[in-house]
Amino acid sequence: MKRRTLALLLCAALATTLSACGGSPAASSDAPASSSPAVTVPPVEDLTDVDTSSIPGLEDGVFTVGMECAYAPYNWMQMTDANGAVPISNVPGSYANGYDVMIAQRICEAYGWELEIVSSEWDSLTPAVQAGTMDANICGQSMTAQRMEEVDMAGPYYYANIVCLTTRDSQYASATSIADLAGGTCTSQSGTIWYDTCLPQIPDADILSPADTAPAMVMQLQTGTVDFVCTDLPTAMAAAARDDSLVILDFSGTDGDFQFDNEQERAENVNQGIAVQKGNTQLRDAIDVVLSALTREQLNAIMDQAIAIQPEI
Repeated sequence: MKRRTLALLLCAALATTLSACGGSPAASSDAPASSSPAVTVPPVEDLTDVDTSSIPGLEDGVFTVGMECAYAPYNWMQMTDANGAVPISNVPGSYANGYDVMIAQRICEAYGWELEIVSSEWDSLTPAVQAGTMDANICGQSMTAQRMEEVDMAGPYYYANIVCLTTRDSQYASATSIADLAGGTCTSQSGTIWYDTCLPQIPDADILSPADTAPAMVMQLQTGTVDFVCTDLPTAMAAAARDDSLVILDFSGTDGDFQFDNEQERAENVNQGIAVQKGNTQLRDAIDVVLSALTREQLNAIMDQAIAIQPEI
């Protein structure tokens, strides 16, 4: 039985003016600078008059969401409820925060659901949704064709460029294409398109075993175990915000970018969705109603807020 955990209100700052984030093609970035016009995130639409009691898993009004709680800026664990953090039901005394939590809060606020956050290892997230242990995973999962054979996905709830992250003093710091990364030692997170599809495209790359988590991946870069890592832009921005020795390499929109067979395949691997149990179209559609009220720029603004409040680690 799911523990009933009172959903905390979405951070008030999200209703104020935030700056949208974005990467520049073929450019290295020392920090997550933002040059876009200010973007206002709209208030949450009140959908509490909608009867959601027949949605599988939501009969008790509790929305149980799985995430790693170790994947900043999407989600992380902290020891206080600062900045609107939510208790982690299976880790007493700890709290979850980050972009994924903010999105989950927004969904719950719209429908009047209570929010329960469960910390789970990456490889356990999809099986948990399939088994009905979680109502949804909000954890930075790409909407790949393979994944959508296993679960249904609402969204996208974020659009993430694929980038590389290196150190300022690296010979690869001035790279303008994946060809310039040839021969480098590298890694990425396990079970991701970055490790399985992107790194093998780099000529003569020395690809080490995948890291279990995003922090472990970044640690390998910081300790000199690898020359660079492949990840998505928010993860790279969050790492660079904490460590000014890191440099982001964004080849998006250039011939030197990672390649896919077609634009549909690229979209599948850049667009990120919210996983629900296969066939639970009622929950998927209810989530999509909330997500559809937000533009890409507004989602970027929420991500900016998550990066701004991430804890120092």
